[in-house]
Amino acid sequence: MRDRPNFILFITDQLRADFLGCYGHPVVRTPNIDDIAARGLAFDRFYVASPVCMPNRASLMTGRLPSVSGVRANGIPLPRDRVTFVDLLRAGGYKAVLCGKSHLQNFTGRAPTLPEPPDPGRKSPPKELSQAMRGTLDDAAHGQEDPAHWQDDDARVEAPFYGFDHVDLVSSHGDDLGGDYRRWLLERDPDALSKIGEENQLPHDYTCPQAVRTAIPEQLYSTSYIAERAESFLDEHDRDAPFFLMVSFPDPHHPFNPPGRYWDMYDPDDMDIPEAFLRNDWVPPPHVQGRIDARDAGRANLAGMDTFGCSAREAQEARALTCGMITMIDDAVGRVREALRRNGLEDDTVVMFTSDHGDNLGDHRILLKGAECYEQVTRVPFIWSDPQDSRTAGSRTDRIGQTHDIGAAILARAGLARYHGFQGQDVVSGPGRPEALIQYEHQRVHPALGQPPRVHSLRGDRYRISFIDGADWGELYDLEADPGEFDNLWDSPEASGIRSAMTERLLRAEIAAMDRVPLPIRTA
Repeated sequence: MRDRPNFILFITDQLRADFLGCYGHPVVRTPNIDDIAARGLAFDRFYVASPVCMPNRASLMTGRLPSVSGVRANGIPLPRDRVTFVDLLRAGGYKAVLCGKSHLQNFTGRAPTLPEPPDPGRKSPPKELSQAMRGTLDDAAHGQEDPAHWQDDDARVEAPFYGFDHVDLVSSHGDDLGGDYRRWLLERDPDALSKIGEENQLPHDYTCPQAVRTAIPEQLYSTSYIAERAESFLDEHDRDAPFFLMVSFPDPHHPFNPPGRYWDMYDPDDMDIPEAFLRNDWVPPPHVQGRIDARDAGRANLAGMDTFGCSAREAQEARALTCGMITMIDDAVGRVREALRRNGLEDDTVVMFTSDHGDNLGDHRILLKGAECYEQVTRVPFIWSDPQDSRTAGSRTDRIGQTHDIGAAILARAGLARYHGFQGQDVVSGPGRPEALIQYEHQRVHPALGQPPRVHSLRGDRYRISFIDGADWGELYDLEADPGEFDNLWDSPEASGIRSAMTERLLRAEIAAMDRVPLPIRTA
C-alpha cells in the first residue's frame, strides 16, 4: 500500500448498531458489511455527536460538536466558511467525491417551525441585526440541496462543496428524492413520478405508519443509483492520485419502503417483540410517555420525522422492512467493494462503515428518533478496515468513540495534521474517549415539554445521564445492571452519589467542548 492510502466511507441514515449481522442481529443478512468487520476493527461503543441527521453529519465533516460547529439542530445549514476534514484531504492532494446523501444543507423548502420572537410587541431589528451574528445562511451557496436549486435542468452541486471535488447528490428520504438522482431516474423511466410516494404505492397488508410499498423497481431505487455512481468513479479513477470516497445512503431511514424483492425478504413474525411490550413494571419518563399518550389520543403526526408511539406489531413490521432496506444496502456495499477489487485498489484502500444515528424501532414503545437518547438511537456501528494493519483484522474494541472522531482517524492515517478547533480524536490508533458527550436540539415544540427540546447527555463506561433544558427532572441509567434503560435512577436516593459524579463529569465535558477558535492574534 502507498504511504497515503485511499479511503471509502460507507455511511447509512438511521441504522442502529445492533441491526447488522456482525453486531449480533439474529435475522438480518449483511454478509458484505460483516466481511468488512472480519477484515478490520469493529467498535462496540461508538456514539453519535447528535442523534439527528444535520447536526451529526456536520460533526462528522468538521470534527466538532454541534454546539460549536454551527449546526445545533436540523434546519441549520453548515456554514460554508467552516473548514472540514475533507478540505484538509483535498489540500493534501486527495480527490474527494461524495455519492449519495449529503444533508449538510436543507433539502426542503418548508419554513422553520420556531417559537415566537423573544420580544413580541416591540419593534423588530432589521434582518441583518436580528441574530447575534451577521451574515446569512439563506443564500444560494447554502441552498444547493433545496428543491428550488434543482428546477434548472443544468443544476449541479457547485464544487468544491465542503471539500468535495465532485458530488452526485441524493436528497430527501423514501422514493420521492431529488438532486442528481431524480434526473438519472427520469432519464431511465420518464413515467417514474407516477410511481413514487404513498399515493402510488403497490398493495400490501402492513399496518405500520410510513410502511410504503414503492412501485419504483429496485434497479432504479436510490441505493442502486448510489452504488452505480461509486462504481463508475472507481472504474474511471486515476490511480496516481489518492482518493476519499463517501458512499452515503438515505436508507434505512423511514418511510419504510424497501423496493422489489427486499419488501418481503423478512417476515415481521421473525422479528423480536421489544422488551417494553413484555413487561408491566416500566414507567416511561415524561418525554416518552408524552409521545405514547399523543399516539393513543390520535394527536401524533404519523407522517412526520419525530418520535411517535407504536404497537408491538407495528414495531415488528418496521423492523422487518428496515432489515430489507439494510440488506439492499449490503448488496450495494458488495458492488462497490467488487469495483475496488477489479480495479486493483483493494490493497490500497481503507474501508469504513458507519451511520449518522439510529432508530428506536419500537424499543420503549416508540418509533423513529427524537429527544430520547436511548442506546438504540445514539449507538451506531463503526468499522475500520485497513488492509495494511493485520493486527486489527477481525478484532473488536470497547473503546468509546464518536462520529466526530472519524475525520481525525482518517487524517492521522493520511499523515495530515488537524486544524485548530478540531475536537475529534484518533480513536482507531489512540486510547479512545473516557465518555461520549451527546447534544440534541430540535426546533419543534415537544408535547410533553412545552418547548423545543434541548437535551445533553453523557454516556460513560457504565452510566448515562441526560439533562433536559427547562425540565426539573432528568435521566440516569445503569447500563450494566439495566441495559434496556428501563429503571431511571434520577430520583433514587441510593444513586445520588452516582448522579452527582455524572453531573460533574458532564459539566467538565461541556467545559472541554467550549470553542477554542479563533486563536489569539496578539498577547493583548
